[in-house]
Amino acid sequence: MSDDDLPWLDANNECAAFPHPEQALNEPDGLLAVGGKLSTTRILNAYKNGIFPWYSQDQPILWWSPNPRGVLWPRDFIVHKSLKRLINKGWKVTYDQDFEGVIRACAEPRADNNGTWVTEDMIQAYCELHRLHSAHSIEVWDADKLVGGVYGIALGKLFAGESMFSRQTGGSKIALLYLAAYLDSWDYALIDTQMPTEHLSSLGGCSISRGDYLSLLEANCDQPVAEQAWKAGQDINIKQWLCSQSSRS
Repeated sequence: MSDDDLPWLDANNECAAFPHPEQALNEPDGLLAVGGKLSTTRILNAYKNGIFPWYSQDQPILWWSPNPRGVLWPRDFIVHKSLKRLINKGWKVTYDQDFEGVIRACAEPRADNNGTWVTEDMIQAYCELHRLHSAHSIEVWDADKLVGGVYGIALGKLFAGESMFSRQTGGSKIALLYLAAYLDSWDYALIDTQMPTEHLSSLGGCSISRGDYLSLLEANCDQPVAEQAWKAGQDINIKQWLCSQSSRS
């Protein structure tokens, strides 16, 4: 299938099926379909089929399912010495306390990128998913300033990470560390990081085939999670979790 053959999704039929992920292009890797609408029904249906939206402001909605797929098992998160030092900075970490603040911070231009793929339409759609308890965030605070965070979609025992940000060095790493710790304590199976990157590989991420990812997704997306999962106010002793992680390795 070529770019010209990509299926266009009907914006007026949010329940229409996606093409099977194995029909995605090899170049660009994983591009599967175009168009449609960022309704909560359409987005959740996409994630349940191993597909996610990713596009720029001047593009139509593009839907992807890359091969290989980037994943991170929560208990395999690698905590380097530099990250352990950040734990002692005294930053406060919360979750689901400022979802919109996190996603808007992720949308801000970065030093290596003048634009952003987190469009206003995407912000509105994911904030609605947060109100429906499907999208969640981790927030890192220096006093009352938001200095790091990560957000994504929860599907049973799988968490699909979308984007993260830092306003101070290490803010996103601390957010990802706490995400892994919480998910591990709640018996989540894996974090979907979508596209493999060197940065995520340095923190324990790896690549698996699209087929293996779809099998893991099918096995975990409808699994019940711990009762306390995503109930704001729950806390975790990160140093204790790190000790338990070391004892398992």
